[in-house]
Amino acid sequence: MKKTSNKLIALILLAIILVAFPFVVGMSNYWMTLVVLATIYGITAVALNLLIGYGGQISIGHAGFLMIGAYVVAILTDRFNFPFIINFFLAGVITAIIGLLVGLAALRLKGHFLAVVTLGFGMSVPIIALNWNSLTNGYSGMLVRKPEILSSSLNLYLFIIICAFLFIWFMYNFVNSSVGRAFSSIRESEVAAQSSGVNITYYKATMFTISAFFTGLAGGLYAYWIGFVGPTDFPVTTSFLLLAMIIVGGMYTFIGPIIGSVLFSVIPHFTDPFPGITNVVIGFTLVFVILLKPEGLATLLDHFKKKKKSSSESTLKERSS
Repeated sequence: MKKTSNKLIALILLAIILVAFPFVVGMSNYWMTLVVLATIYGITAVALNLLIGYGGQISIGHAGFLMIGAYVVAILTDRFNFPFIINFFLAGVITAIIGLLVGLAALRLKGHFLAVVTLGFGMSVPIIALNWNSLTNGYSGMLVRKPEILSSSLNLYLFIIICAFLFIWFMYNFVNSSVGRAFSSIRESEVAAQSSGVNITYYKATMFTISAFFTGLAGGLYAYWIGFVGPTDFPVTTSFLLLAMIIVGGMYTFIGPIIGSVLFSVIPHFTDPFPGITNVVIGFTLVFVILLKPEGLATLLDHFKKKKKSSSESTLKERSS
């Protein structure tokens, strides 16, 4: 009970900080964009971790799902008169359908074979966006109108923060459900999971579908905030960056990808004034964490908790003696 209340208090404090942040920085578009991008990458990293951390299915193509979600919002906003919430929801649904197709195509693959297939998918999406001029405007990209109700930066910022909390809350409950436990059993051993009655085909397809759905929604949020989508927005390097986020944060934890997304979103703020140094710092951080803390930075929290618990136990022993 105490653990749950502590988590709730931490979430409330985080929500208050995020809501108050625009007022603290004087409505600075730069600082709000930094938080929004960290939030979007956080949603995507958690969605990717459903596949890799919980399901054991390696994907290096999630930048493609981000781009699909962003382009769906751009195309529907430009050519149809649907309410924005429908456009936004369809960004997730259409991306989920494509994720399902990718998942079905990769059902018999695992390990590096699956990684190569998803890498090919991630590389092909920007090329398709670049060459399908009649749909995506090719090199020119597409402008995205903000919904009237979210026309101000503050309203859109708050909408994105609310969406992030809702999406991550849903995924948290999802991984702690029977479906999430089935994912974990597949990660540990497909043979053992199948012998226990787990439908491998169904759950693998579900992993890709759910992961792609939330990644598509994150892409839609990106399109609304930036106001533009182009074929160079999500190159294949973005997929590697997302993978680095969950590795550095902690692949087998839920909060790890969020920590990684915040870290790698903040690093460019300090390194961009020095040309070429950003990738060096990100690479060094990745190597440093893998060598010294291969379980990820999130496990440091457990380390501090254990240390605090052991110190309190030793204090109680000293008092009793």
